[in-house]
Amino acid sequence: MKIQAMLLAALLLGGCGTIQTVARNDQAAVDGLKQQKSYCGAVPRIYSGLAYDFCTLNAPLASGIDPDDHRNAAIPVVLVDAVVSGALDTLLLPYTIYRQQVDGSIVIN
Repeated sequence: MKIQAMLLAALLLGGCGTIQTVARNDQAAVDGLKQQKSYCGAVPRIYSGLAYDFCTLNAPLASGIDPDDHRNAAIPVVLVDAVVSGALDTLLLPYTIYRQQVDGSIVIN
């Protein structure tokens, strides 16, 4: 049971919006949102993990998923990640405020 919990935590942190935008380089976040075909044009660095998660939700459904099917399996995972990202973003707020001032938002071209 302990191993399963550790694997679940590793999977969640690997896809965590805060990890994607703060710990990795900007291009990783840009590539992730481009791959999902998100409609977001930029992600602010302040609460960037939460913004990344909302950009993930603001993407078209993957091919083969019925748009009338409201039981999309990815939505609960993204919402759980949004809670975790919100907490991590709050802890990292001094750093992300500094990065926003120095580097500006992460622009998705």
